[in-house]
Amino acid sequence: MKVLEFKKSALAGVFSIITIGMLTLLTYKTEFGVFLLASFGSSMVLLYGYPESPFAQPKNVFFGHLVTSFIGLIVLNFVPLPIYLTIPLAVGLGVGLMILLNITHPPAGGNPIIVIIGGVSYEYLFSPVITGSLIIIVFAIIINRFILNKPYPNQK
Repeated sequence: MKVLEFKKSALAGVFSIITIGMLTLLTYKTEFGVFLLASFGSSMVLLYGYPESPFAQPKNVFFGHLVTSFIGLIVLNFVPLPIYLTIPLAVGLGVGLMILLNITHPPAGGNPIIVIIGGVSYEYLFSPVITGSLIIIVFAIIINRFILNKPYPNQK
């Protein structure tokens, strides 16, 4: 059992390096834009460690990141309260909306914090949120399905 756990953890680490490495290269070595989002690091835990989880499914990854980032932007731009109130409000709204819409992806719960602290613009939704999410989903499908021979995404 320990050998299996070691293999699982090593592969999750290696594939996380590859995926985040690609996003980092795209961000810092091209002129295409920003592809990194801090919460993508947490997404790696689910996508490569627990791909069978409902929280790791492409719909949840994509829409979880999109919805929580959008909520962060709405609160940042339209709620005239101090930051110590806007951050918890945005996180709570984002978490609640993910659960309501059945698109829960726990790493995305941190996106409103990133958005508000960073004071980002609406362009942030496209790059890095949408583009980065699509890239990590494509990598997760390729790696899980074709390299690890795991049924990802789950077929229900």
